[in-house]
Amino acid sequence: MNAYGLRQSMGLLTAVALCALCGCSDSGDGGGMDAGSVGDGDSGGSGRYDSGFGNAGGDGDDSVLTTGNADFVNDDHFFINDDPPPICEADGGMRPAPPIEGDADCPGDKNRQGCPCDTPGEEAACWPGQRASRNHGNCQDGVTKCFDTEEFGTRWGPCEGYVLPEQGALRGPEACRCFSNGNWDLSNLSPCYGACDNQPDCYLYSSGADLVDGKLDCSGASTSPPSVPAGIWGTSALTMDCGGQFRLCFSIKAGFASDPQPDDCVITEQCQDVWYGSAGERMELPDMPGWASSAGACGKQFVETSGYGEMSIQGVSRECNDVDNGEGEPLVFFRTSYCPAACQDTPDTPDCAKCSMGGSGDF
Repeated sequence: MNAYGLRQSMGLLTAVALCALCGCSDSGDGGGMDAGSVGDGDSGGSGRYDSGFGNAGGDGDDSVLTTGNADFVNDDHFFINDDPPPICEADGGMRPAPPIEGDADCPGDKNRQGCPCDTPGEEAACWPGQRASRNHGNCQDGVTKCFDTEEFGTRWGPCEGYVLPEQGALRGPEACRCFSNGNWDLSNLSPCYGACDNQPDCYLYSSGADLVDGKLDCSGASTSPPSVPAGIWGTSALTMDCGGQFRLCFSIKAGFASDPQPDDCVITEQCQDVWYGSAGERMELPDMPGWASSAGACGKQFVETSGYGEMSIQGVSRECNDVDNGEGEPLVFFRTSYCPAACQDTPDTPDCAKCSMGGSGDF
């Protein structure tokens, strides 16, 4: 009896190893998700803005300004005055964002240059860009410092070191949208199957969650619809840069990861509906259950030609942005090919040396 694993990755964001015994994947870069356009004001990579002010008093205290006050509080420095995004809840409801201290010119959550602050010398995070981009993907806060000015009192200084979305970027970490940094980690992606000889159908089913003597836990080839194996297929965990309600699916298809077609037949599709509440934290998801495919003709094609695994996501972020392919369909963020069938019986050969049982898709 033989089984395929995962070998060649065709990443659709920034994907690394997504593997299944006997399989491995090389890193791949490619397209990604379109969860909404980048605002007109957010542009151009890392921003370091300096108003040219400083301590001209010579008293050794760099939190006190004695000159340059006009430049310090003017409106020439970069800043986007945007509304905070609404909040989407687990029950499907939407509510307004909580009130923000301050006003439109000096919002309390952004620590804008020239706005009042409390304690000279105090440092704080600052963000002059759109709130919907903040701390997503490559975007990160800058740092500002509170200065004591002679003319205007204590005021925040320049916001230094912040990173904005890249101009024109709609996908990937550079766009700083939801689902631009994270990982779906599956411990097992391997199906069981064997040589179908001259039979018209070949049926795939899930392997056991653990290896047995270095090989997949499979009971043999199946040329008739098998029963669903007892036990789980594997474990599942998710880490994302934003919260929300999402549907994650892993599909096994007959065809080629390097040239996927819309009509590639599906061996199985295993999905998980997830409310992900704490952005940036690893969340253990329910185990992936065992399965048995009823697609015998598709299994025959998989065995005799080639097959691949595919990860996709669709949902709504807590900021109420759609996470999909931009056309209302699931976003495929990772594809990878299965290794040759012989790797089940000879996993230590050079052709199979990089094959493994499970893996993860990065986005």
